[in-house]
Amino acid sequence: MTIDLAAYRAEFPITERYAFLSHAAVSPLSRRVQAAVQTYLDHAAREPFLAVFPHVLAQFAELKQRLARLINAASPDEIVFMPNTAAGINTAAVSLPLRPGDNVLVLDGDYPANIYPWQQLAYRGVLVKVVPQHKGGLDLDVLVRRIDHRTRVIALSSAMFATGFRNDLAAVGQLCHERGIYFVVDAIQTLGAFPLDVQAWHIDMLACGSQKWLLSTPGSGFLYVRRDLIRDLVPGAYVGAASSVSGQNYLDYNLTLPETAERFTLGTPNVANNLALLAAVKMLQEVGIEQIERQINTLVAALIDDLRERGYQLAADTAPEHRSGIVVALVDNPNAVAHRLNEAGIVVTPRGAGVRIAPHFYNTLDEVLRVGEALDAATRP
Repeated sequence: MTIDLAAYRAEFPITERYAFLSHAAVSPLSRRVQAAVQTYLDHAAREPFLAVFPHVLAQFAELKQRLARLINAASPDEIVFMPNTAAGINTAAVSLPLRPGDNVLVLDGDYPANIYPWQQLAYRGVLVKVVPQHKGGLDLDVLVRRIDHRTRVIALSSAMFATGFRNDLAAVGQLCHERGIYFVVDAIQTLGAFPLDVQAWHIDMLACGSQKWLLSTPGSGFLYVRRDLIRDLVPGAYVGAASSVSGQNYLDYNLTLPETAERFTLGTPNVANNLALLAAVKMLQEVGIEQIERQINTLVAALIDDLRERGYQLAADTAPEHRSGIVVALVDNPNAVAHRLNEAGIVVTPRGAGVRIAPHFYNTLDEVLRVGEALDAATRP
């Protein structure tokens, strides 16, 4: 079975003007996402919210079910909506039962949203230990050497935002499972592009925002919390009316937290952005994550081969098992080079010492092969 590229490209108006290859930043919106938000806004503009809300709740329930299926969670009850990845990681950091002297392992070069929430725990006497990066990502042997008897958490991104290296979550999860270490994952750079299995990979908590490979609007996302972990968690730093089992009984003041991930919700949700995410996830699952993975792998392989033939160095080990949807070509003055490519109608992002190229399933081979030509024009006049 192949993807009907023409049909899905028609879903993305940006393809009419650009070769958009920056899905590791903020992705363009599909017509379906645009229509979902507009439908809600039209409804909310004409009806009182109490008339709109039952339909919204049904859509929220569907979104939780689809997100649970996307990561192979055991139940939608393990999913709670979040405004972004950082909110989910912070929730994990403050709720895990860590004590003074415990340490958390993070990877050098990871995104700040997966570093700062753990560093912030210094006020509780929790130490952050930085694992050196190897060939653009995580080396399991290096990680093992950094573990000691006080290591309680390993926090890791599924892929490195500045190199494209895809970390071996399954191997790290097995390691954590064997040693009784909590495993917290930032999935924003692969979810929507590659399969992910929280059960098989022993992931305890996982956070993901909506605006990258999930192809939705900025400002929404979710947190996964393994159900049998919930009773061990410390109540979060923030609570609201929706955090209680009797959230609709406003004057009951019964702060009993539910035995689901909903204990981490606060109050009024971002309705429009969550409905946008539902439309986006429905389309991804319609295409099929395995199909999407195959298409992205095909595009990335062609891009890597072409860039290597042209003599460009890449930021990470490009062995197939470490490839994500991100390729970073090292160039002088990445900001200027990215600007030149954008002017040529090829949207990429400067990151670190290179230009980051990140195609999604609706991109074409012709689009990714234009990158090398444009890089030559920008760097080798």
